[in-house]
Amino acid sequence: MILCCGEALIDMIENDGAFRPYAGGAVFNTAIALGRLEREVGFLSGISTDMFGTLLRDTLQASAVDTSTVILSDQPTTLAFVQLTDGNATYTFYDENTAGRSLNANALPTIPPAVSTLYFGGISLIGMPAADFYAALAQQEAQQRVIMIDPNIRPQFIADQDSYRARLAKMIGICDILKVSDDDLHWITPGDAPIEEKARALMALGPKLLILTKGSAGASAYLACGETVDAASRRVDVVDTVGAGDTFNAGVLAKLSQLGCLTKDGIAQLTADDALAALRLGAEVASITVSRAGANPPMLSELSQGV
Repeated sequence: MILCCGEALIDMIENDGAFRPYAGGAVFNTAIALGRLEREVGFLSGISTDMFGTLLRDTLQASAVDTSTVILSDQPTTLAFVQLTDGNATYTFYDENTAGRSLNANALPTIPPAVSTLYFGGISLIGMPAADFYAALAQQEAQQRVIMIDPNIRPQFIADQDSYRARLAKMIGICDILKVSDDDLHWITPGDAPIEEKARALMALGPKLLILTKGSAGASAYLACGETVDAASRRVDVVDTVGAGDTFNAGVLAKLSQLGCLTKDGIAQLTADDALAALRLGAEVASITVSRAGANPPMLSELSQGV
């Protein structure tokens, strides 16, 4: 099982001057996409018992995501108001004292034995105390399970850059798979060094596989063996970009799972062919998502290739 650990929230998306609620969140979207790709997937987050929390749990279960590791709370659900301009999303978060943000690093859950991989990312790595909870959980599980991180950095939400950078560096140091956008890469490693040099510098901190996404320019994978593979993006008519990176991650994880590579040794010894197959499936899944409104990942039956 792949266990997605991170935020679940309600996206209030503007349409003709009104806002409509949709279940969402970066890590939540990845879990939904994995469920629709028919991979065994669970979700771990703090979720409210309020009406929005019920919507979140129902949406997960409708896509075959195991919710047995969800931590229920009577605190409210995080709300993210989303405005779309030419298909691009900007967000305003209401996240103080919410069920998802209030997780306690001193009360870590027991992870089921069936879990082989833990996936972390998004704004859940920013807001305290939940950010410390996820960092501690990754540290606790890193010796025996694959750890993947996509920080999906949003600098405008980071109040304490020094603390965030220190916490992120520790997580990068214990992860097996690090996925970053080109913007993330330049934020983590500022300066004028070439992209490949920056990517290899990040890999030297610990990851065995680094995946770099470059928007319409496609994606690259940097492997522990020193090889690099590149995959083109798929050309589609873009409706909006909500959930694009999240579903790309699901495609990558789904293919690595199907290939039997989601083990510590499997990632460390990943071949160029397997990495390329993972990038290509990620690109296909993301291309379908951006071709329709909202974070609406495809079902397995919609793909041109199997998982």
